[in-house]
Amino acid sequence: MNAISTKKAPAAIGPYSQAIRVGNIIYTSGQIPLDPATGAFVEGGIKEQTRQALTNIKAILEEAGASMDNVVKTTVFMANMDDFADMNAVYAEFFTEPYPARSAVAVKTLPKGALIEIEVIAEAK
Repeated sequence: MNAISTKKAPAAIGPYSQAIRVGNIIYTSGQIPLDPATGAFVEGGIKEQTRQALTNIKAILEEAGASMDNVVKTTVFMANMDDFADMNAVYAEFFTEPYPARSAVAVKTLPKGALIEIEVIAEAK
């Protein structure tokens, strides 16, 4: 088991790793829309926050020697399911067929008041 860490994604702010690699499988921690350069939320709504969360995931996967094409499963946590269509439009920019399996759930609150949090499981080559 190896911890994955990159400065191109927000640093872990608790007792967890940005990602863990076990063999060829990479498990990312949930990523909220923090800009790693500033530590602040990106400006805008669900589209901008989705893009930043996925950009953070992309950076973590790249640090592990993988890419978004290696993602096999995503879990999307949303503060408001009414934002689903806008989230989905941005999400589609990051993945190609065959698309990863996905779960999307509405939750009461997310860390720091985020609108979205996303985690992935990927298979490294």
